[in-house]
Amino acid sequence: MPATPNIPHRAIVEHLVRQAVYDRMGVQAPRAAGSPNPLVVNVSARHCHLTQEAVEALFGTGHQLTVHKMLYQEGQFAAKETVTLIGPRSRVISNLRILGPCRTLNQVELAYTDAIALGFDIPLRSSGSIEGTPGGMLMGPAGFFKMEQGVIRALRHVHMGPADAAFYGVKQGDDVALRIEGPCGLSLDKMLVRVDPSFKLEVHIDTDEGNACNLQPESRCEIVV
Repeated sequence: MPATPNIPHRAIVEHLVRQAVYDRMGVQAPRAAGSPNPLVVNVSARHCHLTQEAVEALFGTGHQLTVHKMLYQEGQFAAKETVTLIGPRSRVISNLRILGPCRTLNQVELAYTDAIALGFDIPLRSSGSIEGTPGGMLMGPAGFFKMEQGVIRALRHVHMGPADAAFYGVKQGDDVALRIEGPCGLSLDKMLVRVDPSFKLEVHIDTDEGNACNLQPESRCEIVV
């Protein structure tokens, strides 16, 4: 069997596309002089994080999540498995992607547009901060799982390694802004900084935010402290 080619992650491909466009246009790429890593900006579509207990309730005893595609952050992946989320108005979102690996809590992340369509009144929270948030019902091929809480709109955030945090002069829990240029350019303030040695430099915004600025692979983006 021939060896599998080492295909770069989509985020890296998009970064290379941006770089090529900047070179062709003769403009400077959005990487400040001395920055240890290129800035990657990704739109995070609606998804959920589940415990192993929830996965087994939805897909059967002993079921393990299977990899659909690897994500930019090390060890994270979009699973082949999807579920249906049932909202308060009995409206549903089907094919809600599960992100793996399994976590210690259940959390659904929606954009406000998704929440309005389903009838949810969701708070803006950092990932993992689910105390007092709405719950919901998930449906899978093997059964249902009731979430008592955990449906949120995730705060836009940037993943940084220690070298990135030192370069920008920020620490865990700080806020920065993301400036996106283009015909629909805008600045997204109050972007939460998350720092961990395992993190690659990456911004996550949701679909409402990505659509508002018409984020494209060639869009110029920069972090503003």
